[in-house]
Amino acid sequence: QVQLVESGGGLVQAGASLRLSCAASGRTLSNYAAGWFRQAPGKDREFVAAVSLRIWWRVGGAYYADSVKGRFTISGDKAKNTVYLQMNSLKPEDTAVYYCASGLPLTPAQGQSVSSYEYWGQGTQVTVSS
Repeated sequence: QVQLVESGGGLVQAGASLRLSCAASGRTLSNYAAGWFRQAPGKDREFVAAVSLRIWWRVGGAYYADSVKGRFTISGDKAKNTVYLQMNSLKPEDTAVYYCASGLPLTPAQGQSVSSYEYWGQGTQVTVSS
């Protein structure tokens, strides 16, 4: 049974940083693509960041939504079977529930789609106050 468990969310002020973690069991994360998505109240779940299968852990192997590029960084630890999302310079519009996901999108375009991922965590709340 595959389980993804997110942690690290919280309430912070604008400009602060948070690091989200996604620990996996039942699947070796680095054998698949991994992504982070977020969902704000009343909105659809949207892509945040992902790292593709072929270039897991390599510099330059990640891709990001334009809204977070330069502020967020996705990374991972093979030994801990965990993927991270480092979030810097947080803004109130980053407020959402953040989800990690594991799957096999074949292209970066597919990697930005919710439907490309088969396993999801339960989510962790991030709230950024102004």
